[in-house]
Amino acid sequence: MSTQSSKLFNEVEYDSTHDTGLQLDPSVERMLQRIRLKARCRVAWLRKLWSEEEQPAGHTLVSHAEIETVLADRDSPQAEAKWLAENDQLADLLAELNQLEQVIDDDKSSRWSMLCQIFSIESDDADLLQACIGMQIDPTLSRLYAYLQDHPARGFVTEDLVRRLFGYGRNSICHSESPLRLWNLVREKEVAAGEPTLFAVDPIVSDWVMGNSTLDPLLVGKAVIRELLKPLLDWPVKEAVYLIKRHVTNESGGRVRIAFSGPPGSGRHTLAAMIASQLGMTLLAIDSDRIEPAMWQQTYLHAQRQAFLDRTALCWSGASSLDRSWPRQIIPFPVQFVVLEPGQSIPVHEGVIDHRIEMPSLGIDERRMLWKHYIPESTTWSVTEFETLVSQHQLTVGEIASVASKQINTLNEAEFCVRESARYRLGDLAQRVDCPFSWNDLVLPGRVDETLRDFLFEARDRTAFWEHETARRLFPQGRGLMALFSGASGTGKTMSAQVIAAELGLDLFRIDLAAVVSKYVGETSKNLERILSRAQHMDVVLLFDEADALLGKRTEIKDAHDRFANTDTNYLLQALEDYQGIAILSTNRKNNIDEAFIRRIRYVVEFPRPDTTQRLILWLRLIGELTGEAIATTKADNDRILLQDIKAMANTIELTGAQIKYAVLAAMFAARRESEKLSMKHLLRGIDRELMKEGRVLTERERARLNTYES
Repeated sequence: MSTQSSKLFNEVEYDSTHDTGLQLDPSVERMLQRIRLKARCRVAWLRKLWSEEEQPAGHTLVSHAEIETVLADRDSPQAEAKWLAENDQLADLLAELNQLEQVIDDDKSSRWSMLCQIFSIESDDADLLQACIGMQIDPTLSRLYAYLQDHPARGFVTEDLVRRLFGYGRNSICHSESPLRLWNLVREKEVAAGEPTLFAVDPIVSDWVMGNSTLDPLLVGKAVIRELLKPLLDWPVKEAVYLIKRHVTNESGGRVRIAFSGPPGSGRHTLAAMIASQLGMTLLAIDSDRIEPAMWQQTYLHAQRQAFLDRTALCWSGASSLDRSWPRQIIPFPVQFVVLEPGQSIPVHEGVIDHRIEMPSLGIDERRMLWKHYIPESTTWSVTEFETLVSQHQLTVGEIASVASKQINTLNEAEFCVRESARYRLGDLAQRVDCPFSWNDLVLPGRVDETLRDFLFEARDRTAFWEHETARRLFPQGRGLMALFSGASGTGKTMSAQVIAAELGLDLFRIDLAAVVSKYVGETSKNLERILSRAQHMDVVLLFDEADALLGKRTEIKDAHDRFANTDTNYLLQALEDYQGIAILSTNRKNNIDEAFIRRIRYVVEFPRPDTTQRLILWLRLIGELTGEAIATTKADNDRILLQDIKAMANTIELTGAQIKYAVLAAMFAARRESEKLSMKHLLRGIDRELMKEGRVLTERERARLNTYES
């Protein structure tokens, strides 16, 4: 069959139009005429036997004469054939039948002939299928079949009917490996106990022979013909077409399966439809996740059958297509496509040549063109803000089209839609972090501030920079932007990540590596692959919290647990190095991180505890913003906090930025509880609460040094 199907794919064309007139296709007319001529011969023979029994045809009781006919084997195939050959009255009928069958055999272009070529249907199977199709097209043949079987309740196709009608004698037909059974072209049904099996053609097949191409009921709701759209400039349409033709047009009957790897909306289905169109085919896209597991094999078979009948390439999508094997007994259509997400792969299928195509990402110029194409109003937006949208959000063509489908008009609406659509792709392994802070909220040493500004500039400029061919050649790896923020808790690592994300107009997702690490072998790597493969195309900033949980120094291998722990560490090292997005890793224990990993990071930022000046700025800023009042500078303002007291507090008590922040918050609620203005006694209570977390409180000596009091 494979060779025939290959020749069919390359050489044979047929008319797929639907004739809405009353006249049947000539090949179907010939099929019905042949059945009637065969039936005339059989009827003449049966009437001869019945006349000898002196009983009318169709008797309901078993007569003595009938038993004698059976015992004498008067209705033997040999006797019937001899009688037909010697009967001069049937000579013209037999001549007409022979001439008709020769015309049918010579027909190579009709749908009936095509059906036989596609599925390698030979004489005995063809006759059984013709008998079934004939009754489906002309239901009046039911009475003829009942008459030929001498039984009024057997107005259907049986194996014995076909054997005697088409001259196979007592030889068995429709064997277990028959293409009629293999491809579900005919259906078998038990009618009743003691009754022969009923054969009926699948209506999809008979409709197709008559010129009606419809979608198989098993595929309804699971498959759809994809619309043909214009491809983008960098899409490898010509290369893929050449590749398919090279394998499929040879005499070995090759089968090609092309996997398109890319994020949703990258045009995988559209590219497949364009390639299919270049080959003279449509594209039938099938969502395997909509197929019940128990129905997978049958649905797969009917999909392949539909592909052969309608000359349509198949495109499989959904996670289920990766877990379910293709039945080996079904030879697939020569051209298949599979839609994958980054990092996914397909199981090998014997006899199928697999090729993988990575979907090209859009360049800045292409994204700009697509924004203007789908949203013409974008030409009126602020040029600077529009260019920021284009450069910072590396969207796919599908994502831009999706934003446009919401009928937005302003740049703010576009920005919101872009970010909103990506917020739920990472599942439960990452949490989106609000980013309400600006650069002015950061209080950091000058060298740290400058390093962060360098990081921010590269984050903005990197997309345009890596579009230069020279840059990509010199740096085939390490194009991602990664930073390691280390320092004690509360020194501003997370807040700095929030500010950077806000400045870039991107969402920040926190990944707790301590939660990602699994005690089960291989699960950690799977979790990391799931996060990075999805985030690769999301235009977000990833914050890996407690990075030392997985990036710790590799240990000496003493048992299987150590070996797999080192494997996960090695995997993350490589995965993060290959990641081309923006990632920030945060740790309180930099010394615990593998040095090999630190060497690969271009931005390593150490966040120290704030010094006296920075603590003073934090105290003054937080108190001023929360109370809305300025700090008093003289003792004349007895009901207000004195600047000299704040200076003394900043100089005496070493707190982190986070401790100062929460001390002020605790003081605010203490003051509100007592219905008083915020005062030093409230601030001291807040400080005590923060210090208690470290197992200590303000000593009397520290209180004395503050030159303050508690009233």
